[in-house]
Amino acid sequence: MPLLTTLRIDAGHAALAGHFPGAPVLPGVVLLDETVRALEQAQGGAPLHWTVGVAKFLKPVQPGETLTLEYEPLPNGSMRFAVSSAGHPVANGVLRPSGAAQPTPARPAAAVLAAPPRTSDAHWASARERGSATLFKVMVFLSLALGRRTARGLLYGIALYYFLFAPRARRCAREYLRRALGREPAASDVFREVFTFASTILDRLYLARERYELFDITVENEPLLRSMVARGTGAFLLGAHLGSFEIMSAIGRRQPGLSVAMAMYEDTATKLTALAVPNSASAPQIIPLGHLDAMLRIRDCLDAGSFVGLLADRTIGEAPAQRVSFLGSPALFPSGPMRAAAALRRPVFFMAGLYRGANRYHVVFREITDFSVVPRGEREARVSEAIRRYAGLLEECCRSDPYNWFNFYDFWHDAADRSEGAAA
Repeated sequence: MPLLTTLRIDAGHAALAGHFPGAPVLPGVVLLDETVRALEQAQGGAPLHWTVGVAKFLKPVQPGETLTLEYEPLPNGSMRFAVSSAGHPVANGVLRPSGAAQPTPARPAAAVLAAPPRTSDAHWASARERGSATLFKVMVFLSLALGRRTARGLLYGIALYYFLFAPRARRCAREYLRRALGREPAASDVFREVFTFASTILDRLYLARERYELFDITVENEPLLRSMVARGTGAFLLGAHLGSFEIMSAIGRRQPGLSVAMAMYEDTATKLTALAVPNSASAPQIIPLGHLDAMLRIRDCLDAGSFVGLLADRTIGEAPAQRVSFLGSPALFPSGPMRAAAALRRPVFFMAGLYRGANRYHVVFREITDFSVVPRGEREARVSEAIRRYAGLLEECCRSDPYNWFNFYDFWHDAADRSEGAAA
């Protein structure tokens, strides 16, 4: 049963200074901080250490408001919370205990069969990457010293190593290719997918060093891209682990005024930033996800007229997700990116930089929806519709350029094994 407590944000709180002049509004990060403090007091004053699993802000909070905090411990150690003001929802979400391992709650067998396990985030987020930091540095040095053509020759050996000694990834690649190709894939198909992945990783280095002259790039719907840049209102740019999202930096070179900030998790951000020239203005602008101020930074970038790029094909943890048809079977897609775009009332576009061999890339740019013109009452339905359109565009690219898919885990949550378990 949920528990209740109250919290009140003093009108003299330091965070309210300048936020905003003449119309002070409590920042979401402060509301989350005060929520954690209230939970500490309600639990006897013991300090608690949390990470934000998911948080949704529904209504602005004015200074001096008295808020009601409803919270409920979950079996896995997390804490579900909901904040309201005079009966009106203000915010809700889930906090997770940081550091300690979280036990998985027991569920009846019928529940397991009814709700398939969300294995995707467990596979991709916790899987240790092969290779080492030293090998990475050596490869970077050789690639820059010897040039792209020679470095691509070295890729065949690296791709063959992964092909031979990553059986799980090889098995999942085969399952995906069976769906995308519409036939039984040969070993050469699987190797081609691995080599395509290695090629885009290598090209990420040259793109980070602004070696754009090395590439032949075509853009689909470039006039639409130019018109969005000219509007200057900011927009969300949703990509996937498909081809090269970093090729967008080369597009920005020939589109004056185009600025893209990437919202991503810190480990990925660190690897991407490490490729850029040290202390260079060309270093990518990164918004680390999982931090309390991430949404505020995303909003600030949009207000400045920038695109905010997100990879929206992988679920993670307890974050909301929607199950839609993808390449013939249901698959989970996160709903968070679309909900963020709806909350901030921004247009959403699909983008994929498809690698087509040698030095050729083709950039697909399509409109998904424009939440700036959606009435509040229709927002939920439009979010669901937008997720389905995103999945449809992703499927279209997977069929046109099947070897560009780089999710080497069970994206469909092992439906075959579940069927066998149900029969048993």
